[in-house]
Amino acid sequence: MQKKKIKRYLLITPVGILLLLILFNNKQLKSQVFGPINYRDVEMSPGNIAIPYERTLVWKKESAFADSIYRSIAKMPITDDVLFGKGNTTRILLARLMLRENISEVNEILQKMTVWGNCGSSWFMNPKGDYDFSLTILTTILWKFGDEPAILYPETKQHLLETLLSEDGGKFSYTAPRTLGLVMETENHMLMTEGSRYLKNRWISLHGNSDNYYDNVQTGMEEKLLFLMEEMKTNGLVEFNSIPYLAYTITALLNLEAFASKEVSQTARDVLDYINWSYALSSLNLKHFPPMRRRYEKAGIQELTTDYHSAFIKSWLSYSDIENYDKNVGVAGIHAMMGASMPYRPSDRFVKMLFDKQGGYLVRQGHGPKSSPEISSAGKHFLISSGGVNRGKFSEIVTRPICLFLKDSADHLSETIHISGPGDDFMEWNNTGVYKNFACAAGPVSIPKNMQAIVENGNWSLYTGANHVSIVVYSSDSLGIIAVFEDVEPTAIFEKVLKENPESALLKNQFQFPDGALLKYDASAKKDQWVMISEDGQKLNRDFDSWPLIEGDL
Repeated sequence: MQKKKIKRYLLITPVGILLLLILFNNKQLKSQVFGPINYRDVEMSPGNIAIPYERTLVWKKESAFADSIYRSIAKMPITDDVLFGKGNTTRILLARLMLRENISEVNEILQKMTVWGNCGSSWFMNPKGDYDFSLTILTTILWKFGDEPAILYPETKQHLLETLLSEDGGKFSYTAPRTLGLVMETENHMLMTEGSRYLKNRWISLHGNSDNYYDNVQTGMEEKLLFLMEEMKTNGLVEFNSIPYLAYTITALLNLEAFASKEVSQTARDVLDYINWSYALSSLNLKHFPPMRRRYEKAGIQELTTDYHSAFIKSWLSYSDIENYDKNVGVAGIHAMMGASMPYRPSDRFVKMLFDKQGGYLVRQGHGPKSSPEISSAGKHFLISSGGVNRGKFSEIVTRPICLFLKDSADHLSETIHISGPGDDFMEWNNTGVYKNFACAAGPVSIPKNMQAIVENGNWSLYTGANHVSIVVYSSDSLGIIAVFEDVEPTAIFEKVLKENPESALLKNQFQFPDGALLKYDASAKKDQWVMISEDGQKLNRDFDSWPLIEGDL
């Protein structure tokens, strides 16, 4: 008992704090001495699939979809509760400014606003955190309208610069507030806070102030921001596919892409292109249901087409010639507005890949050690999306069901063929069992209520989808298998599959494609191993912690 008391006492003494700082190899102190630091302790190879950057598409100047989003947000009420606290006030004001409506009222409200908190993650020692959510949009307002005195009045701009835009100078915060420098700040907060600080400095410098305090090059701000984004570009995101945080990461990057120096702008665009390319590879016709890091309470979401990332994409597509896509953004309208109002437009190949999988592919995306991979198997008219794997409570990874997406109107998990298991606890699943035209998991296959089997035989059943897609399913309490075929006679392929896989005991560990590969797998694999074991006797790299950023046969 006495020993435990001594240990606890050490934690709260100056000596204890010093020991903790040394023990945790404090990155912020490193930064102050050596400059930029690694945000993630990971070095990833790029893989064999390059991120496309080429842009030749001509985008429209106007968008009826964007105008409808502005109007729906602009009419939201601004009460005192949201005016002087966390909420959508800044986005409502931005929407009104984009419409050039209620200009006098918008300026009056902006002049009333106060700094209601401080930047960085909120927690019980920092209950007034999260001001950077507002700060990011205030930065957008300054840069979009700061040189238009008829829109943003001079006194309003002065209030923005002197009061509301609270971060400036050369400080760069790598760690969360009031954590003694022991806890790294999250990606979204770091980008919002430091991106806004950088852009305020840049605005002041470009408008005649030569003080080194605002010089992003002299203070090292530009170097550190570039270093952070380069790391995201080469090693991927910590908060991959996050609901809601990816949306705030994208918003901060959109600001930098639009308003930063040439090098910072280009790097922000490269990171956005990587994030979007990842989405294109793991989605079909804007159906997107990948594993994600953060937050567990979002695990119950079952909508396929209205995640926050999809909202940005729908806003960009609204400026293209593509018409036939689902334009519903659900509750993500505030993010669709940011996508619509900023100048970034995605690469040509990204746009094409959203809807056209060409000859199909198998793509594996790594997210580094102790994380979850994304695996996608596409044909000409389908995509199998893996659900990933949770790596323990503190990994914050939400595992999803493995989903089969077809070119249909499904927009909810219940409208897709999907598979997961064992049981209902997503933290116990290893849903990485996706390969070419194939998926398996340690649980039964779920079939939409409106989808009827063409033929059944014991645990086997056959279904068809649009564009001549045939789906052979095996489903038991402890094993589910999906095999997908295109341009074949459905009942004939069904009979061939049954003939090649006659023994249920063997099916627990292997599947033979008719006239094709013999796949071996372990649906109950450990959480640090890919479920797939081999193809035709050739062992596969099951250590997905070591996988490159993007690799496959695209």
